[in-house]
Amino acid sequence: MDHLLDTLYPAPEDVPQQWRLDEPLEQRDYLVAGELRHWAGPLATVRSPVWLKHPDGERQVVLGSAPLLDADTALTALDAAVLAYDKGRGAWPTMRVGERIEHVERFLERMRGQRTAVVKLLMWEIGKHLKDAEKEFDRTCDYITDTIDALKALDRRSSRFELEQGTLGQIRRAPLGVALCMGPYNYPLNETFTTLIPALIMGNTVVFKPAKFGVLLIRPLLEAFRDSFPPGVINVIYGRGHDTVSALMASGKIDVFAFIGTHKAAAALKKLHPRPHRLRAALGLDAKNPGIVLPQVDLDNAVDEALTGALSFNGQRCTALKILFVHEDVVDAFLERFQRKLAALVPGMPWTPGVALTPLPEPGKIDYLQGLVADACEHGARVLNPEGGASRGAFFYPALLYPVSPAMRVYHEEQFGPLVPVVPFRDLDTVVDYVLDSDYGQQLSLFGNDPDTVGRLIDTFANQVGRINLNTQCQRGPDTYPFNGRKNSAEGTLSVHDALRVFSIRTLVATRLQPANKALIGDILRQRTSSFLTTDYLF
Repeated sequence: MDHLLDTLYPAPEDVPQQWRLDEPLEQRDYLVAGELRHWAGPLATVRSPVWLKHPDGERQVVLGSAPLLDADTALTALDAAVLAYDKGRGAWPTMRVGERIEHVERFLERMRGQRTAVVKLLMWEIGKHLKDAEKEFDRTCDYITDTIDALKALDRRSSRFELEQGTLGQIRRAPLGVALCMGPYNYPLNETFTTLIPALIMGNTVVFKPAKFGVLLIRPLLEAFRDSFPPGVINVIYGRGHDTVSALMASGKIDVFAFIGTHKAAAALKKLHPRPHRLRAALGLDAKNPGIVLPQVDLDNAVDEALTGALSFNGQRCTALKILFVHEDVVDAFLERFQRKLAALVPGMPWTPGVALTPLPEPGKIDYLQGLVADACEHGARVLNPEGGASRGAFFYPALLYPVSPAMRVYHEEQFGPLVPVVPFRDLDTVVDYVLDSDYGQQLSLFGNDPDTVGRLIDTFANQVGRINLNTQCQRGPDTYPFNGRKNSAEGTLSVHDALRVFSIRTLVATRLQPANKALIGDILRQRTSSFLTTDYLF
């Protein structure tokens, strides 16, 4: 391991030519009211999790800088969004659905042209390896396409009139107002756009603040945003949350709050809103997803899925398996196979072919993970893999902890990193009580093949988590499936079609079925005097 860490970070000349950085990017642009504005104030230094080897030692790469906007500047972006919405009378919220789709398609075309630039920054900013960075970009583009198709289908279903008890009506979906969209650093493109695009396409105007890490990768898309949407429809700000977002929420002018982060941060921001009953929220929050390995199980499959579930992108996923409960009858065999598979994972830089383990972007993360390991060992656990917990710069080699008990912090805290705590159990009630008493309820994984036991556990857990995965890791996709959670793990439901509903409200135009009213509606439809009341059929 000492040799591995000594050779982990490359010299600048060893970085492949196509992935080398030019000069650090000093970004001072932000988007307000359809124009890129120049920020002359202070900047935040953007550092990479990648370190490079120089003759005088290893140094962390400085990627560039991003604007540290103040509250007043952030509020100008909010004012632009409020003006563009104009209490629902603006050009964007009153635009025909087909025309809004054309704007989004225009953006998607421009976005595809920035694939290489965004993928490169995903690797350098958050340490996501090349394959996953490309997958995140392509999946985001697919999500936009799927959202367009879902809206067309929704609009087709809404294009007809209904007749009930002598009342003729058409039910369509209308926007909610001004949306504030904030995404996470682990999926700064994909997770952000799963709220940003539905919010836009449904007719809301948006203030968008990129994640605290993964901030520079939005820069290649600013011109595409500016040129694809009317002024004020999409506004992009930067800066510290307590300087910018707090002021936006306290203004009371935010109608929809889309946020992916911790439940504590979400609660604090929601409390700032003076009219919380008028605030719609779509929140993806903390999770401590357990994997449960039963005694009757395909052990090879359980190990493969648990390893991938716990350590994909170094465990930095809300859907990661954060704790494993393994039955005593199979725990020894499970741990032996898990260690063997773990040892085969390749550490390296994000562009390294076949790499699986990369440096971590979050400052202070190494110290936090080492603290969890020390606490677990103090209370009786051991690091089973010899290299577990070794670190260098921003890199932390995964640690397999066993046996983990409730006395340890890692039993309760979401580590959000490459720690794999394993809890042995004999009595299934131990696992059931953990799930029932947990503050989190996003997902869990059940590994077993006894239909009686698995069936009973499904019934037990169906009212505790948003998704039960059978013999597979926790995950978000496919994007057509609902993505939600219970307790402190989420508010609202996201999927391709659910997100369209989250960012809109059903609105009814109704009249008594009388000749004069029928004639009036017919004239409105023929003369196309209304964008809302329409029988247009989108293909």
